[in-house]
Amino acid sequence: MRLLDRYLVRQWIRIFLLTAVGFPLVQVLIQATDKVGKLLERNLTAGAIALSYLYVIPESMSQMIPAACLFATVFTLGPLARNSELTAAKASGQSFHRLILPLVVAALFASGLSFLVSEISTRASARALEIQKEKRASGITTRYNFVYRGDGNWVYAIRMLETKQKRMENVVFEREGKGAFPTLAIVADSVVYVDTLAGRWRFFNGSSHILGDSTALATFQFRRMRLKALTQRPRDLLVEAKNPSEMDYRELRDYIGVMRRSGNDVRKLSVDLALKIAVPATCFVIALFGAPLAMTAPRAGAAVGVAISLGTTIAYLLLINLTRAIGASGLMDPVAAAWAPNLFFLLVGLVLLWKVRT
Repeated sequence: MRLLDRYLVRQWIRIFLLTAVGFPLVQVLIQATDKVGKLLERNLTAGAIALSYLYVIPESMSQMIPAACLFATVFTLGPLARNSELTAAKASGQSFHRLILPLVVAALFASGLSFLVSEISTRASARALEIQKEKRASGITTRYNFVYRGDGNWVYAIRMLETKQKRMENVVFEREGKGAFPTLAIVADSVVYVDTLAGRWRFFNGSSHILGDSTALATFQFRRMRLKALTQRPRDLLVEAKNPSEMDYRELRDYIGVMRRSGNDVRKLSVDLALKIAVPATCFVIALFGAPLAMTAPRAGAAVGVAISLGTTIAYLLLINLTRAIGASGLMDPVAAAWAPNLFFLLVGLVLLWKVRT
């Protein structure tokens, strides 16, 4: 990296960290001050209260990182134009597009960081609610007498599921026949989950039945077997109702699959799943958008930079809420609805980059 690149990246990182960490800390302190009396009434110690709000920080950071990218870009480039440093760079043969390249690369890394923090925040926020006694710790480990619809037309009838011991007892797995394929039923005394790299279930002491229209065509006894179609993890079979914000990307994706197979409307959940990728990608888009925007009023002070950043953030949040509602209603594909704000700001950013004097 050239000297100017290192200078810009250092300035960008300093402002980014100040915004991405500083603002969430202030927000958490305000929340703690507002709720401390209520938490003390629940007989929580000062240490427990402080620990619970440490767990809240990742969620606040995940929401703030895209805005922090915008603040960092605007307040890194704005002073360059205001102090004629940008003019000096151009006079030495440095184009504006080349100048912002290291900031765009930094924004790409910020996108990855945003996704990582968002994934961490799901469990951290749940833990914070448990410490604050807002939510009971997830103690459900056993489920009795239920039916679960799996992949490939399989239906599981399970008498007992124990997630701590990772086993099921007295199960019947059935796949309805289609065309030339007969119905297949598997009965077993117990099924145990083995923690391998892929994760596998083992059936013990049972029988498999190939069924015709009214009678069994063939029956096979087994002492041990494995069913490739059974890919769910033990806790997946509990099908606990959760808010999308409490699930990471994989959990929400699997949960949507379960709900879809059960015949539920998953359009809103599908939008939320796509947003788990679209929102972190905003860091990159917002850098392309904010860089030329910072050049619109080169002689203005810091107040204009704050106004530009806050105005853009509010506009983006409003657009996200609008497209989320449209996607959930079925008027737009859920994935397209989640990515529409990014596409809009990307197009506007490319137009501004094309018009800016290089």
